Amino acid sequence: MNFLHIIDQLAAVDADALGRLDSRRTIFSSLTTVGKRTALASAPALLASYFSKAYAGTTAGDPKEVFNYALALEYLEADFYNKMIASPFFATASVLDQAAIRQIQKHETAHINLLKAVITGIGGTPSPAVTFKATVFATLTSFAAQLGVAQLLEDTGVRAYKGRAGDLLGIADVTIPNVGTINLLQSALQVHSVEARHAAHIRTMRGQTAWINGNGDLDNENNYKGAIPENTTTQSGVNLIAANSITPGTTYSAMDAQASFDEILTPAEVLALVTPLLGA
Repeated sequence: MNFLHIIDQLAAVDADALGRLDSRRTIFSSLTTVGKRTALASAPALLASYFSKAYAGTTAGDPKEVFNYALALEYLEADFYNKMIASPFFATASVLDQAAIRQIQKHETAHINLLKAVITGIGGTPSPAVTFKATVFATLTSFAAQLGVAQLLEDTGVRAYKGRAGDLLGIADVTIPNVGTINLLQSALQVHSVEARHAAHIRTMRGQTAWINGNGDLDNENNYKGAIPENTTTQSGVNLIAANSITPGTTYSAMDAQASFDEILTPAEVLALVTPLLGA
């Protein structure tokens, strides 16, 4: 079994299956207080302690810790989609939307199995599973509301993956028994690319642009903020909207600039976002 080959297959299936599905085009604007609602729900001490460790980044550059970080995110997303599919509101969605969610759920489960195999193969111990808090999920009383949280989870996951990619730079290829020799950064970014397509498709299902542009109905949520917020217009010290800063005679709007890049989330920022969502 070749790990990279399996990831390539997942990405190919995602692009083919999800790309054929019609978008929902449902405008949803009732989730602006989700941060306030979920902040009222505290995670059990054990789960909070585990996630603090998983997201602490205390051993930056340790691939076992980085992959467990990714695994924690995949656990949370997979359980959310399991709850979504089991919800009575799932039946109110179109056949195409149901197919898209089921396909994404399969990818999340496959990612979990693959990440666990890699962690074990490089001498680590996969972290125990975490779940999406049932009482928080119960506040999502429509398929549209659930889809809104799916967008927040996927966009947060993309930013979180990007925030840890640098920790895998310069790490030599590793040989995993029964898998082969792999490059850990490449492997992580291949999973990340599938997650990004999930995010783009969920956003399209909701009638949003496939990318974060600062003009979406959820763009004021904390998931798009942080030390480097999504609305930043400066990249690598270059002001993208300043006249002639990039191309002489060409200027870019703030929306153009902020839509062009996904910004990172630090482990501490991700922890603050997901802790209220953790629980049995």
